[in-house]
Amino acid sequence: METDHIQHLYFRAGFGIDPKTLEALSSKPRLFVVEQLFEKSQQATLLKLDLSEFESYLNSDTRRSRPDSDEMDLKALQKKSREKVMELNYGWIERMATSDAVLAEKMTLFWANVFVCQDNNIWYIQRYNNTLREHALGNFRNFVKAIAREASMSKYLNNRQNVKASPNENFARELMELFTLGIGNYTENDIKESARAFTGWSFKINGDFFLRPFKHDDGIKTFMGKTGNLDGDDIIDIICEQKQCARFICEKIYRYFVNPIVDEAHLKTLTDLFYKDYDIKNLMHYIFSADWFYETKNRGTKIKSPIELLVGIQKIVPLTFDKPLQLLYIQRIMGQVLLYPPNVAGWKEDRNWIDSNTLMFRMKLAAILLNNEIINVDEKGAFEDDFEMYYKRQANKKRLLKVTKYWDVFETNYGHLSPQKLKEILIISAIDNDTERFLSNLEIKNNKEFCIQLMSIPEYQLC
Repeated sequence: METDHIQHLYFRAGFGIDPKTLEALSSKPRLFVVEQLFEKSQQATLLKLDLSEFESYLNSDTRRSRPDSDEMDLKALQKKSREKVMELNYGWIERMATSDAVLAEKMTLFWANVFVCQDNNIWYIQRYNNTLREHALGNFRNFVKAIAREASMSKYLNNRQNVKASPNENFARELMELFTLGIGNYTENDIKESARAFTGWSFKINGDFFLRPFKHDDGIKTFMGKTGNLDGDDIIDIICEQKQCARFICEKIYRYFVNPIVDEAHLKTLTDLFYKDYDIKNLMHYIFSADWFYETKNRGTKIKSPIELLVGIQKIVPLTFDKPLQLLYIQRIMGQVLLYPPNVAGWKEDRNWIDSNTLMFRMKLAAILLNNEIINVDEKGAFEDDFEMYYKRQANKKRLLKVTKYWDVFETNYGHLSPQKLKEILIISAIDNDTERFLSNLEIKNNKEFCIQLMSIPEYQLC
């Protein structure tokens, strides 16, 4: 398989590739290279923090009345939970940068912006994150049913408040609009009837799903032409019977993994394939094996998301942040903080990642992380109180990140490369003539300095 094709595959199905792996795979046929990607992601390893201090509270079946002192303990637990969510953010990024199951982690990141959810309860949001990971390459129909049962999703879209006496349509609406069909492919009556089907769906304090039978509407419902005593699973099955559902998901996958500009002929082929059994693994295998996936028009044309950019740098030069909050600060400036989506529609991608503020910061990111450059860009968006207070205290200080850089790993993997070879490994998009002139005029002392320079050119923003 051609080396530039392998690089393309690994940047889209993962977060980049090191020289040793690239060399080892370059003599292998495409099918072998694609197959080993899937083999390494066959068994999802769950991402789990130490949550032992939450277990005694969250594993109780009922909420008992609590004295004031216990209420204070509960507030302390909630504060600790918010801190743990930030720790999960850190752990997720580390997982993406270090895991051999690169495809599973890339798919998890993708699905997090499809089944969008936010929750400050660490127990619930960790379960949700691992549900994404477990189903990332599984059956889409089962995936949707699992997501619909997640405590975090139920909280986020108010489905716990969805009861027979007073249906709440929020989850039912977003299920169709954002998760499965897209706007214009269902009616207002479909929303009302499907909301009735999801009444009574709830969760225990430990996050386990359960149905409250007296809150559930077990009457006759009509949804998309089907009539009966429909429940939530029936609604999801009927949605998946609509070919539009397969097309909707395939279009999202195409824009994310192939090209933001959709080829309608390829999309039709993918839709027909996916509609047969909703097997995500088979769909992705077909895409990564197709000749058209490797066409020039699809290579080096996608703007890296902030997380792809950040993880890609950490795969080349491993980093640890002395203050994990600073890692969230970096994400915030670039406009994508994992586990903190802007709204239920998620992050707008591709060119939406770039404006005059974020582009300059993204091009300086390598120098900030690897060369102790000072941050002088204002952050964007709202955040948690703890985070806000932390950075208000830093407002009058030079914002210098405290990062431990493991250059020894870089030297082992990249130190032996010529400058030209290093450039070919790190930059996979076509390089502009002006950029080439800039690079050729550099006085290259060592690969460490040249690496930072390469990560600072506009072309490094593409994959």
